[in-house]
Amino acid sequence: MTVHALASLLAVTLVAALAPVIVAALPGPKVPQVVILIFAGVLIGPHGLGLADTTSIQLLSNIGLGFLFLLAGYELDLKLFKERSGRLAMIGWAASALLAVGAVAVLAHLHYVRDFVPIGLALTTTALGTLLPILQDNDMLSGKFGRYVLAAGAVGELFPIVAISIFLTKRNQFVAIGSLLAVAAAALVLATAPLVVGDRRLRALIKQGQSATAQTTLRFSIVLLVVLLLFADRFGLDVVLGAMLAGIVLKTWTHRMGVDVRPLEEKLDAVGYGIFIPVFFVSSGMTLDIQAIASDPIRLAVFVGLLLVVRGLPSLLIYARVLTLAQRVEMTFVTATTLPLLIALAEIGEHDGVMLPSNAAAIIGAGAVSVLIFPGVATVLHRRGRAALASGDASGPLGNEGGERPQGL
Repeated sequence: MTVHALASLLAVTLVAALAPVIVAALPGPKVPQVVILIFAGVLIGPHGLGLADTTSIQLLSNIGLGFLFLLAGYELDLKLFKERSGRLAMIGWAASALLAVGAVAVLAHLHYVRDFVPIGLALTTTALGTLLPILQDNDMLSGKFGRYVLAAGAVGELFPIVAISIFLTKRNQFVAIGSLLAVAAAALVLATAPLVVGDRRLRALIKQGQSATAQTTLRFSIVLLVVLLLFADRFGLDVVLGAMLAGIVLKTWTHRMGVDVRPLEEKLDAVGYGIFIPVFFVSSGMTLDIQAIASDPIRLAVFVGLLLVVRGLPSLLIYARVLTLAQRVEMTFVTATTLPLLIALAEIGEHDGVMLPSNAAAIIGAGAVSVLIFPGVATVLHRRGRAALASGDASGPLGNEGGERPQGL
């Protein structure tokens, strides 16, 4: 490794280490760390001070992206899709997809975009992996409301990933679907591996390795991640699909064994959020062309508005019979929060030559703005709802017209 590469790595790791300190020192509402990491990446990157470049940390950044979606897949409860929360989430995503088609058609008519599929998919995504720490810190995942939030986030992350794997490929669509099924089959085979090894034998291995110096379970989790990333890459699919499948398979393994999985979960959080995921977000900031955004701020504002309208607003109607108005407004801002998939879509679009560089910068910038603003609005509304409930006003700050009592607030 060259001195320049080490200098880049030092700058990135220093930014990652300072991010929580900066968050704690900033006055006012708590800013998500991811926003600090991205803007710090802009500062130290080639479009800023030029202290680091992405070439030397690309592998670590890719592993960070994989970890982010592995943890999102691990949190994904497939039972949600059988519940009412899952069905409503899928209806909400379908509504967002239809709105996205209309929005992109208007933008294309105005000669604003030529990248129909990447922009359209970008407007239907939700950053469940990025939102999880924020939602957990604010106790927004408990109760019935939490189930609806998790389902909406899961669908808003999984469905666009599948669509990316099918539509944003240079292969024939039927070949792409076949490749998708092949990777899914590989994941299914891995998920049923405990049946071959034997529950008792595997349970003993997990218990023996979870606290030992060898860290057996953590190492096998990383092996699983790399295996499915390789499968996805081999079949020409987006690597985030392989990463999310790895998380789903890992959860299947651990919960099948019936052992205490908290030690493994803590280690995955420590390795992912402590090392690799911050590198991914800093690297993403380093690729963000802030000058292109500054030269066309209206484009950025348009995409921020479309994220809220296309992905967020359907929640006001879809959940009308199961959530209060206050909760639906919270859901609007939660589901409209997105970023990691926007980065992946921008990279794919630019690599394939279908996305304008100005749109790539603006859509990533819009995602950063959504992470900066939307969760903060949702958490403020959530705290007000809890305060209103505690004071005996069950209707909450925005009323409870015909809805249920607030759940999970």
